[in-house]
Amino acid sequence: MNWFEAIVLSIVEGLTEFLPVSSTGHMIITEGLFHMESTPFVKAFTVIIQFGAILSVVCLYWRRFFNPPVEAGKNTSWWGRIWPFYLKLIVGVLPAVVVGLKLGDFIDENLGSVNTVAAMLIIGGVFMLYCDKLFNKGSEQTPLTYKRALMVGLYQCIAALLPGTSRSMATIVGGMQQKLTRKAAAEFSFFLAVPTMFGATCKKVYDLLKDGTGDALLQGNHLTLLLAGNIIAFLVAILAIKFFLNYVTKYGFKAFGWYRIIVGLLIFGMALCGYPLTMAD
Repeated sequence: MNWFEAIVLSIVEGLTEFLPVSSTGHMIITEGLFHMESTPFVKAFTVIIQFGAILSVVCLYWRRFFNPPVEAGKNTSWWGRIWPFYLKLIVGVLPAVVVGLKLGDFIDENLGSVNTVAAMLIIGGVFMLYCDKLFNKGSEQTPLTYKRALMVGLYQCIAALLPGTSRSMATIVGGMQQKLTRKAAAEFSFFLAVPTMFGATCKKVYDLLKDGTGDALLQGNHLTLLLAGNIIAFLVAILAIKFFLNYVTKYGFKAFGWYRIIVGLLIFGMALCGYPLTMAD
């Protein structure tokens, strides 16, 4: 991997991780366009730069993570505000943890294919053309209860079971189905991404070290590439989140639906033209 490829991959990660467009699908296209070999370092790079994207959420919403606002009729002490916030995140992430531990290998072996990703991009795109009409009944007064957090977590499992669905899309739709506004659903999707992505990233890094491929991280300028990649993903993700919240609050999801359909067709088209498309581990 050279510097140009590392920069482009980091930009793609930052742009797509929190948008409902499937970062996996975009990584597949990017690696295919550059004819990148699936080396241990490339695999590690695409995983580790997710840390930068995770930190962007913590940076943008640091008050919510460390000093949540007072809810009407609730305990106003710091502990009384911070504990329910983190407990809801735990409740929301539990379904994905169970699915990942129980079915992770099965998903990678049987569902983790380029064709599956492309197909789910298109199917999900068609769904997003109509999801505003189906679920846009949220209210500013709808509270995020533990039950709603669990339901959003169950929706997140759809993305785990079907690569290409988009974790962001699944959780936002889950929040809207639970009567949250588009903005509230998107924000909880961002919050839920922090423990979900952090856990998944740590597990993949552990697997790399366990398999003995972790030495690839220490070769040549790899550490410098990883540091630069995280910084780029962090900065781009901040811009992407701000744009997404403003856009989706005003205009909804239809444009993202059409975009997903185009990306899915592009993956199929590249495969037919003989580009060496592979899954980004």
